[in-house]
Amino acid sequence: MHRRAVLAGMATLSATLSAQVALGFTPEGHKLILGLQSTGTAKWELAAMSALGIDKKHGLELTVKDLADAKAGQIALQAKEVEIILSDFVWVNLQRHQGNKMMIVPHSLTVGGLLVDPAAGIASVADLKGKTLAVSGSSVDKSFVILSAYYAKQTGGKLADDADIKFGAPPLINELFTGGQAQAALNLWNWNARAKVAGKTELISVPAMLADLGVSATPPLLGWVFSEEMATERKADFKAFLDASFETKKALATDDAIWTTIRDAMNVDSDELFIALRDAYRAGIVLKYSFGEMQPAAEAFALMAQYGGADVVGEATTLDEGTFWKGYRK
Repeated sequence: MHRRAVLAGMATLSATLSAQVALGFTPEGHKLILGLQSTGTAKWELAAMSALGIDKKHGLELTVKDLADAKAGQIALQAKEVEIILSDFVWVNLQRHQGNKMMIVPHSLTVGGLLVDPAAGIASVADLKGKTLAVSGSSVDKSFVILSAYYAKQTGGKLADDADIKFGAPPLINELFTGGQAQAALNLWNWNARAKVAGKTELISVPAMLADLGVSATPPLLGWVFSEEMATERKADFKAFLDASFETKKALATDDAIWTTIRDAMNVDSDELFIALRDAYRAGIVLKYSFGEMQPAAEAFALMAQYGGADVVGEATTLDEGTFWKGYRK
């Protein structure tokens, strides 16, 4: 009888483990290593995920390695020091073209816009001629390529020739702009929020420029990036993380209370800036994903290839169909 009881117990345990595997769970949990910029806004999502217990709900055990910048993340992923980073689909496509099979699932939409000083007399992009424009990044920054394409369509001119362009890191660009040394700025969305609090206004958004240039809907820009090989071997782990990520995004999009909970992670010094950052973040949240709905990304890529050339997109002229992960949808 004792032997039969032991065998029965073993059968029950085996059935339970089989069910867990079928559902995507493993006894040791879903362990993943993320590489994120130490001051990046992706940390806000992870803070909310932890505060809401969503990571535990999905059996996640996340290790986060702080990185200096986006380039450091790309290097760490290629060196297999981390398993997931936040990057853009253009970089993923470039990697695939070079034989490095990376994939992406959208994290945020293309957001941001061209901000101007209300006192500068800039009523349209044509008025940028002769003005100083501060731009985060470099001449191959995607938003700058889009603005340049939009300027060319509106005026027939070349923005780089018509305006005095100052490139630099986002904090420096914000300082130049709010300090009066530039009359317009194209910066990251979170720095734009700070500039708006300082009294600057948005002339036109990047999504509006893309729409005018023929892109059918606002495309994603940043996403969770990982290797195709790793996702194939450990699909349950990556699915659990992505499920948790989308569940957290839904909460961030609708629940004001969770924002109060994660306020310390946002490093804000006023209620006005807190609300501005919260609302700007919400504007870029991706709430669903299907590989079949990524046509706007392909359209945006074609635009950047046309106006930015190899300096922006590499030698690839089209978006590889494997750039966005076909093995997941939400």
